[in-house]
Formats: sequence, structure tokens, C-alpha cells
Amino acid sequence: MFSMRLMVTALAGAGSLLVAFAPLGAQSLPPAPGAVQNILACRSLADGVARLACFDEKTAAMAQAIEKRDLVVVDREGVRSTRRKLFGLSLPNLSLLNNGDEEVSQIEGTIAAVGQGGDGYLFILKDGGQWTQTDGKSFALEPMAGDKVSISKGALGSFFLRVGRQPGVKVRRTR
Repeated sequence: MFSMRLMVTALAGAGSLLVAFAPLGAQSLPPAPGAVQNILACRSLADGVARLACFDEKTAAMAQAIEKRDLVVVDREGVRSTRRKLFGLSLPNLSLLNNGDEEVSQIEGTIAAVGQGGDGYLFILKDGGQWTQTDGKSFALEPMAGDKVSISKGALGSFFLRVGRQPGVKVRRTR
């Protein structure tokens, strides 16, 4: 039984489960959850009938944990996608999202809506991200819904948003 939600980087194959963690240098991932370890332990049974019974029992328990959302299985691309969606948000260092891939330093998006914020514009992107201008700079051409933007990391945790080919403005992610 699981009392906490767990996220595991995993690959599922036909009839077996392979869990692969990339080497992370000084960082390390938590050990595989019990449900995964239990399935992997079935491989050590020499008797084919006993091994199959073990796999059937343990995969049923894992399926139940996944249905109850006690266990969440995410592949490498899912981790990458989550990191892109969280770009710009201040979050604790989550070792499960540090899968050895290069850090996201820039994203591209499309403006869904534009409004006025404290020091300039409020940008809402189609992916749901919300960015507020913090430097008061103006644009040569007014940003509009449908415009393409790129947001990149600057120094000391800052971010810059460019609309089309216009110079960037300083922004912070608010949602």
C-alpha cells in the first residue's frame, strides 16, 4: 500500500517493466518504489509458473496503485515536457525532474491574451503560462494575441520576453 504519490521515470515493455535512471553525478534519484522493486524481484524466480504468477500478482498491485494515483509513471519525454511547462516558476529543486537532460533555458510560445500589468504588459500564453513585465520598457509594435514570443533566462534568475523580432523586456512568471 502506498500513502504518498510517487513519480518514477520508467519505460514499459511488452510483458516486462524496465526502469532506467540516467546517471546524475552528485544528484541522485530516490530508489524505485516498492511496486517496481516487487515486479523486478519476480525475475529471480527460476520456476516459470511461479515467475508468471509473481508477475501477474505484482502487476495487478501496480495497476491498482496507478488507478488510485498512488503511483505515477512518467517516461523521459514526460519529464522534459513537465520541465518546459514549469519554466520560469520558482519551485524547489525536485530531483525527479532533473533527469540528466540539459536544463531548459528558453521556450517559445504564442500569446493568447495581452493586458496591462504593474510595470507594463501582462502576457497570457496559449500553454496557460502567465508572465508580467517588470521593467516598464515599451514596444515599437503593440503585442497582440497570436504573436509569437520567446522567453529566455537572464542573469540572477531573471527572464526576458521577446515579441517577434523586437527587443526583449524583463518579465517574471506569475502563473
